[in-house]
Amino acid sequence: MPRPFSLTTRLLAGCLALALGTAQATETHAAKAPHGTPAAHADEHEHGSELAQVKGAVDAIINANQRYMKTHAPGYFQRFADKQAPRATVITCSDSRVQTAGFAADAVNDLFMVRDIGNQLATAEGSVEYGVRHLHTPLLMIVGHAVCGAVKAASSDYSGIEPAIAKELATINIPKGIDVTDGVLLNVNNQVDAALLKFAGEVESGRLAVIGAFYDFRNDLRQGYGKLVITNINGETEPARIRDIVSSGRFFQYNVAQP
Repeated sequence: MPRPFSLTTRLLAGCLALALGTAQATETHAAKAPHGTPAAHADEHEHGSELAQVKGAVDAIINANQRYMKTHAPGYFQRFADKQAPRATVITCSDSRVQTAGFAADAVNDLFMVRDIGNQLATAEGSVEYGVRHLHTPLLMIVGHAVCGAVKAASSDYSGIEPAIAKELATINIPKGIDVTDGVLLNVNNQVDAALLKFAGEVESGRLAVIGAFYDFRNDLRQGYGKLVITNINGETEPARIRDIVSSGRFFQYNVAQP
């Protein structure tokens, strides 16, 4: 009986077939509208800027990856090739201005990153739970940021937006018309409260600290451009007490803030 092909072999064959099919489709298209025809020129003119943007982005990503490979020996990757061991689960907004380089020198195998609009627990609950309960990270950090578009949208009328986006905005519970910075800080506190409720067992037993923070690339809090400002630790929002917790490192001794 012939030996069945492995999954890898089938995937490679599928990729080859896709590549051949794409090449044939390209040749057919070229035959129908050769370069230099009015149709070809019209298409290039209409989509020229988008094509240039995509090409630039793909080239930059490939080049960055090649530089990364050259500056990291195989041993670097072999350390985590078979298992991840992050120290923290981090929920951040999908906003392109918020990247781990702003608060982590090397997040590889160190931060279990979860991203969604508005840095929410509700819309990425499974991913967050996996980080806390399966990867056993002792820290869950929720990072909001300056001028968050999701917060701005959630505090205004978004009835005309696409349903899938509206569904995610609906779980950002902030008042309509609230100042965007106040809205971001409130949303971070709400997310911390939700995490404390969901992971109450881990928090109360001293196995999980939940921290809220504000990534301030616009210096709205007047503590410096790009500052990551910790605004909530296990429900504690008083700045003086937060400073004390951070300086002492007693994150598990303040499980839930007292009234």
